[in-house]
Amino acid sequence: MSAIPADLPLRTDLVGEEPYGAPQLDVPVCLNVNENPYPLDQEVVEAICQRVRQVAPGLNRYPDREHEDLRRALAAYLKKESGTSLRPEQIWAANGSNEIMLQLFQAFGGPGRTVLGCDPTYSMYPEYARDTFTDWELAHRLPDFSLDMDTTIERIEALGPAMVLVTSPNNPTGTPLPMDQLTRLLEACSKVPVAGADPSARPIVVVDEAYIEFRDPGTPSAVSLIGQYDHLAVSRTMSKAFAFAGARVGYLAASQGIVDAVRIVRMPYHLSALTQAAALAALEHTDLQLARVDQLRRTRQETARWLAGQKFHGRPLTVVPSASNFILFGTFPDRDAVFEAMKDEGVLIRAVGPEGYLRVCMGTDAEMERFRQTLVQVLKRF
Repeated sequence: MSAIPADLPLRTDLVGEEPYGAPQLDVPVCLNVNENPYPLDQEVVEAICQRVRQVAPGLNRYPDREHEDLRRALAAYLKKESGTSLRPEQIWAANGSNEIMLQLFQAFGGPGRTVLGCDPTYSMYPEYARDTFTDWELAHRLPDFSLDMDTTIERIEALGPAMVLVTSPNNPTGTPLPMDQLTRLLEACSKVPVAGADPSARPIVVVDEAYIEFRDPGTPSAVSLIGQYDHLAVSRTMSKAFAFAGARVGYLAASQGIVDAVRIVRMPYHLSALTQAAALAALEHTDLQLARVDQLRRTRQETARWLAGQKFHGRPLTVVPSASNFILFGTFPDRDAVFEAMKDEGVLIRAVGPEGYLRVCMGTDAEMERFRQTLVQVLKRF
């Protein structure tokens, strides 16, 4: 519960609000926040330490506020990972993709502006809108959680949003966004004026690819379309597949115009020298950092098959197809009760997304075995 006293002049729209956050509990198995469960390779740890030792004597000075070395390293990674050549001027990094998203809302949202999302989707998006006084509107997804393209385009045409925000793979459902659908969104936005902006302005399409490294092999990234569409912005993170959640590094790939717009609203020296050093060390060892991705992808596939074979009240569980490192499954009349029962047994998953569903992140083999055993035991009680 909030401890904010009534005599503090809190913004009226924030009264009664609670801070965002998934539970952080000391339980044996944490499968609730979509982390990579495997620790860094010792070679990477040593590289990070070496980089930090190099910059530590200069911590009395501000860091490179344009983080040019890091932008070059991220451009090289995207070339390797997605086959797309971008200039450093088309890359921007921040403290996690959360800050990237907030900067986009700050630069392109605001009073009189609208951002359109497609629900169910990441629960932080409306909070970015709230914090920047941006209107947040939704186009509902289809029952299989894919985009309802006709409805989404109708909403774009009716609202004239400053941004259209889609997630691939989607959080919390894991649903990928096919490239032909993304192209259709981009084409639709190229013809729609932005309400409250210059008549020549057109909506930006933002694709949140926080989990993109877990996609099936051969699936292209939205990054590959940046050269064709100047109003496309792709947000990524090193937190998930890169096993770098504690370092807080996210980045944006887009046209130089979008990056320069974001640079206007960024805080001065927003990326510390230590953060930049750690990220550079990790990017020098991308193969080691991503070594567990294939294993986690297989774990997702095996877990999905196993869940589909389980029954609740005599009916098979519904398992939503996922291209990420998590799976949404259900449905349960009282999902909170199932969540609490799992937690009481030492397995923390997430009650999030559409009503009746639970979400589990892929863990180590031992963690997933504990999850399976516990879920079987818990479901018998209901």
